[in-house]
Amino acid sequence: MLELACVYAFYSLKGVTTMSEITESATETQAATQGPDTSVSRQDSTYEIPQEERTMGMLAHLAALAGFLFPTGNVVGPLVVWLVKKDTMPFVDEQGKESLNFQITVLIAYLCCVPLVLIIIGIFLMIGVGIAALIFTIIAAIKASSGESYRYPLTLRLIK
Repeated sequence: MLELACVYAFYSLKGVTTMSEITESATETQAATQGPDTSVSRQDSTYEIPQEERTMGMLAHLAALAGFLFPTGNVVGPLVVWLVKKDTMPFVDEQGKESLNFQITVLIAYLCCVPLVLIIIGIFLMIGVGIAALIFTIIAAIKASSGESYRYPLTLRLIK
């Protein structure tokens, strides 16, 4: 409420009295200070991610399924894909870091569940973490194969 009073007082000093005039004046001021938008976005529809990059991006996510074969494979798999392709493929660099961050978060969650196994709840938490990790990994792989960037929820962003 105080902010609104301050805004009204500021614009009334400029001779603007109605809310529509305040909105119009604020829009003109914002447009004048920002200038033209010259940035190029990866979300721009004119940028097409090559099929090879999309495939490797998908592989960066699916490599985490190696965790079902051997311990810490969920971290090693995405790490290998990311290290091999990060310099040559920007999409794989982005998705590899995202997958690696999520898998490190999953590993930390598993390690937190280990002592809780003694009071039985850890078993259920481990199953829940495993199911959630599998679902999010599959969703990420599907998004990456279609060329969309995917950000895992509840992820510690340790590698930037």
